[in-house]
Amino acid sequence: MPMSLRLAPLIWLVVAVLGAFTLGGVALHRGEPINALWLIVAAGCVYALAYRFYAAWIAARVLVLDSERLTPAVRLANGRDFIPTHRWVVFGHHFAAIAGPGPLVGPTLAAQFGYLPGTLWIVLGAVLGGCVQDMVTLFFSLRRDGRSLGQMARDELGPIAGSAALIGTFMILIVLISALGLTVVNAMKHSPWATATVAATIPIAMLIGLYMHQLRPGRVLEGSLIGLSLLLLATFGGGWIDTLPGVRSWFDWDGASLAWAIMLYGFAAAILPVWLLLAPRDYLSTFLKLGTVFLLAIALVVLNPVLKMPAITPFVDGTGPIFAGPVFPFVFITIACGAISGFHALVASGTTPKLLDNETQIPMIGYGSMILESFVALMALIAATMLDPGVYFAINSPAGVIGTDPAQAAAVITGWGYPVSAAQMAELAREMGETSLFSRTGGAPSLAAGMASIFSSAFGERLLAVWYHFAIMFEAVFILTTLDAGTRVGRFLLQDLLAYVWAPLGRTSWTPSVLLSSALVVAAWGYFLRIGVLDPNGGVNILWPLFGISNQMLAAIALSVATGILAKSGRLRYAWVTGLPLAWLAFVTTTAAGYKIMSPDPRIGFFAGARDLAEKLAMSLLPPEKAAIAPQLIFNLRVDGWLTLFFALLLWIIVLDMAYTVGRVAAGRSVSPLRESDPRRPMNFPDGEQA
Repeated sequence: MPMSLRLAPLIWLVVAVLGAFTLGGVALHRGEPINALWLIVAAGCVYALAYRFYAAWIAARVLVLDSERLTPAVRLANGRDFIPTHRWVVFGHHFAAIAGPGPLVGPTLAAQFGYLPGTLWIVLGAVLGGCVQDMVTLFFSLRRDGRSLGQMARDELGPIAGSAALIGTFMILIVLISALGLTVVNAMKHSPWATATVAATIPIAMLIGLYMHQLRPGRVLEGSLIGLSLLLLATFGGGWIDTLPGVRSWFDWDGASLAWAIMLYGFAAAILPVWLLLAPRDYLSTFLKLGTVFLLAIALVVLNPVLKMPAITPFVDGTGPIFAGPVFPFVFITIACGAISGFHALVASGTTPKLLDNETQIPMIGYGSMILESFVALMALIAATMLDPGVYFAINSPAGVIGTDPAQAAAVITGWGYPVSAAQMAELAREMGETSLFSRTGGAPSLAAGMASIFSSAFGERLLAVWYHFAIMFEAVFILTTLDAGTRVGRFLLQDLLAYVWAPLGRTSWTPSVLLSSALVVAAWGYFLRIGVLDPNGGVNILWPLFGISNQMLAAIALSVATGILAKSGRLRYAWVTGLPLAWLAFVTTTAAGYKIMSPDPRIGFFAGARDLAEKLAMSLLPPEKAAIAPQLIFNLRVDGWLTLFFALLLWIIVLDMAYTVGRVAAGRSVSPLRESDPRRPMNFPDGEQA
């Protein structure tokens, strides 16, 4: 037996012991500040063990992957949506599509509870829930010609659950994309560097798409090197533009202008062939994403810093200044994508299964991408908790909580037990190249400040402003790739729904259907994006809780579909793999929805917030600028409340329908047949069109 095989069990035993020791140390440590390296080592060991053993077991025993089975990308190739693609390009596209604001903004906002709750959920929630959901959803969609999550629910669970899933997933997706767009707007507004660089990535992606698909097919390495060089040039070019007074103003956009620009980009990404814009842009942005994340990890290892935020803060009781609500359940819905995200199920049953050319790549792309996203979330949490707590709360607390006067704001935060001064914040803003950092809500600015502090300490303190604006640009690029993929997935979902109105509208690549469905999807999420842009509190309290709740509900829907399919396919003994995380999510999201619907606290409950705002408006207690938009905010809060209730009802319709199906299987009674596609022949479409 080779030496490497004899040593393998010992190596994995060491990894397991090291992981248990460091994770236990993180969970039990109190008193002295803890070093960030403990979090990194603990997470790395858990990720390695989970991928090597749990993912491999699921692939071999639960899903039984078949390398000889033809995938939809091979059988249904049409040059527009179904395209066999190199596995590393698919990995890059999938990771870029799923890694949106959740792993960056969610952990940053959740740091108000301390570093411990977020760390445990990010690491354990990912390997037991998020990675599993992504992997099994990708597999089941691949076996069904890349069908959407809602369509799979209708096919496998029946018309009631299927209709609920189709409607629910589409409406939830609209909310998710609007939150993505709001985060991009908050990161890019009045940042010419970020806006110029992000704008440059669009023509660069189209050039590389033409190069790898038309000029030099299959030359992935060549296209990657050219694209990466142009991307680096665009990054530094954005910084150069930021120094030119005349040109700088061309890219200095306010929130409303950026919202319209993002809507136009989303429409273009949804209608153009996937090889021309979406896949190459996501693939190239992955280099920037991963390069920055791993550079951040290297800097943390070199610096070996301590976390300044305590493990647990007093705000776990629900009185947090950034967002209201107790640590349970709000830490779980705030972090969302860093641990488990329903949006991933839409990508895994949307664009990715139409590109994969061999199903044995599912563990790498499904489970592996989610591990990487969880690592990104951990890096974001570390960057946020390395800031002085007073600085962290000064950046993230809304002006409505701490006031607009710097001295008053500093006094309020100091009164919470986290000292900070107006002079300290003014000096930090000057070093970052900003006029003020107070009340920069949304999570993106504080994350950028944390990243800039780490990079400048490791690679040159004189470049603090450069690193800050680089981090802002990085966040915008990071999130925008999820928005474009989400819009395209929304197009697929809406086409599934429109097919019930007129069958040709369900043809995925029929141009009139593509244009109509794309325009409707963009118009829908654009409305909610405008809600966030108008909100004087930065949109966090209006959109982010709804984003988190609906996102986790969508994950529960995906796990319900997967559990039902496992039961029907004769693998009932393995249904716990998806059933256990489903039970947890159903409990968490229902609890969170109850808080947002019924809480009398206007900072927590949507309806309570609307009533409080209406009373203040009627009594003329609002400042003029807020009174002008108060009717819109009241309407939006009520819409959020009714949507939360509607999503909760849809979730339980689907869960109960799934439980009924599983119960019939367990009792040996008949159920509807599985709807797997025949891998030996292509699907038949009207007029000879494929897909």
